[in-house]
Amino acid sequence: MEKEVGNGCSSLAYKLLFSCPFGLSQPQLSAVFDESYDRIPHSDSNLENSISQIWDQRVQKNGSLFNGKKFRYGGYSQKSGDGSKKESYVCLHLGLTDYKTFVGTNLNPSWEKFLVASEDDPTQCQHTSSPLGNGAIVETSDQKIVLLQRSDNVGEFPGHFVFPGGHPEPQEVGIETHEYCKGSKDSELVNKKVLQEMFESIIREVVEEIGVPATSLMLSFQFLLLLAVRSSFYRHIPQGLEC
Repeated sequence: MEKEVGNGCSSLAYKLLFSCPFGLSQPQLSAVFDESYDRIPHSDSNLENSISQIWDQRVQKNGSLFNGKKFRYGGYSQKSGDGSKKESYVCLHLGLTDYKTFVGTNLNPSWEKFLVASEDDPTQCQHTSSPLGNGAIVETSDQKIVLLQRSDNVGEFPGHFVFPGGHPEPQEVGIETHEYCKGSKDSELVNKKVLQEMFESIIREVVEEIGVPATSLMLSFQFLLLLAVRSSFYRHIPQGLEC
C-alpha cells in the first residue's frame, strides 16, 4: 500500500498516526494552539506564488468559494494514564491556516513538491496547510448509516459520497490571529475553547448538513483520531472523526 512520491518520501496510502480503537472521551483530549505550529513557507518562491495563482483560478470558476480561517494540524503528543485501565491521553498541536492555503498546497497539482523528506509527519508536511477536519458517523433509529453526496459546486471532491463533517472553526471561538492568545492565562483559556470547539463543531455540521435538530441527536461522544491520511487523493489532510 506504499506510494513513492516525487520528493523521495515513501508514504502509505493510509497511515494512522495514532491508534485509539475505542475512541477518546473529552477528558482524554487536550489541545495547544500556538503559532509555532503554523505552516512554514516554502523556500521556492515559484511554488509559494502558485498558491495565490491556483486560488484565483478556482475563484474565477467558482465564485462561491470563501477563504475562511482553519485550525492547522501540527502534530500531537501522547501519554498513558496511571490507572489500571491504561487510558491514553492525547494533546493536539494546532496552528492557524486558511482555506486558500489549503487549496494552494494540499490540493495543488504539484502538492508533492511541498513535502519534506522525513519520517516525522509534522516535518514532512511543514509547508502544507493541513487543516484539521472533522466527521461524524450518524446512525439512524432504524440502524442505517447516513451518507451525503457533495454538491458539484464545492472546492474539493465534488459529487463524492461522504460522512457529515467539515472543520472546527477558529472564528467560533473568536480567533482570527495569534494575537488573540498572548500571555499564559490567555493561552490556557484559548486552548480550552479550542478543545470545546472540536466537539461542538461536529454537532453544528450534522445539524446543518442533515437538517435534523440537535435535540434529536443521541450523542456518543468518542473522539477517534484519524490523523494525516496519506494518499494522492486526500493529500495529507488530517482528520478528527467523532461518533
